[in-house]
Amino acid sequence: MDHTIVLCDNKTVDPTTQSEILEAAGASIELLDEKTESAVTEAVQGAHGIIVDAATPVTAVSLSATDTLRVVGRAGIGVDNIDVDAAADHGITVVNVPDYCLDEVSTHALSLLLACVRSIPHYDREIAAGEWDWRTGRPLHRMRGRTLGLAGFGAIARRLASKLRAYQLDVVAHDPNVDAATMRDYGVEKVSFEAMLDRVDFLSIHAPLYETTHHLFSTAEFERLDEVVLVNTARGPVVDEDALLAALEDGSVAKAGLDVRAEEPPGPDDPLAGRDDVVCTPHVGWYSEESRADLSRGVASDVAAVLQGEDPTNPVDPETPWI
Repeated sequence: MDHTIVLCDNKTVDPTTQSEILEAAGASIELLDEKTESAVTEAVQGAHGIIVDAATPVTAVSLSATDTLRVVGRAGIGVDNIDVDAAADHGITVVNVPDYCLDEVSTHALSLLLACVRSIPHYDREIAAGEWDWRTGRPLHRMRGRTLGLAGFGAIARRLASKLRAYQLDVVAHDPNVDAATMRDYGVEKVSFEAMLDRVDFLSIHAPLYETTHHLFSTAEFERLDEVVLVNTARGPVVDEDALLAALEDGSVAKAGLDVRAEEPPGPDDPLAGRDDVVCTPHVGWYSEESRADLSRGVASDVAAVLQGEDPTNPVDPETPWI
């Protein structure tokens, strides 16, 4: 074996698929279960590649501790847990898989929206408790003709916009990096951030986690809303959860559907858990058996390509302002 690859995630990815691809490229596999800076720092010494999930930090400290590492693979889309600048400074390539779960996450966002709008979890809990009364979920309102805002208009938001056409909603979006013509192609109106907040009945968050999007939705933003249904399938820290709790209490946010959280998993005293106006799922929006297979093949193939001196399909641009 010519290369050593550290795998930090045997839950999200399919380890058999990854091992087959990496071993065919002449790599031996080492497993790392501990998702800490110190554990990663020790593991990368002598390693040529490492593949991590969202919970495993790859910091400047860890990257400075090795003179053998050539590639960091992110088994997912966001690379906010990887110091991409430090990797570039050390000549280390970072790769991700930006297109493996577009259908899954957009479908999950729509599912959370519908669950909130139609009070599905509430009725399910009521029936389990022996109740059978449609009035307990009142008031529900028709979706058609209302306005949905997309915070961010990348690939997932575009898939969601296409799926929303059947619901006859007015869809607006804010994304400083996407022009109005592109949005019009999807039947979406480009608006300012403030205009989006002032107009929406429903709000679906698709912003990546940058320094500028950390707590993008906080007290001032929620104060502009009025009984809005909020869905977040992007990154937990984009939402200030203390501010969200206050907004749920005062009615600025009527309901929230959350697949991502500021802390994953949340602590035992999570104030958002168990509320009738909050639907939570365990960061599962990315998942289907098919997307898991795509993820496993995509990240392993790009890591193997780098180690074999080839250009990867999905290198991460260090100029992108991930935090």
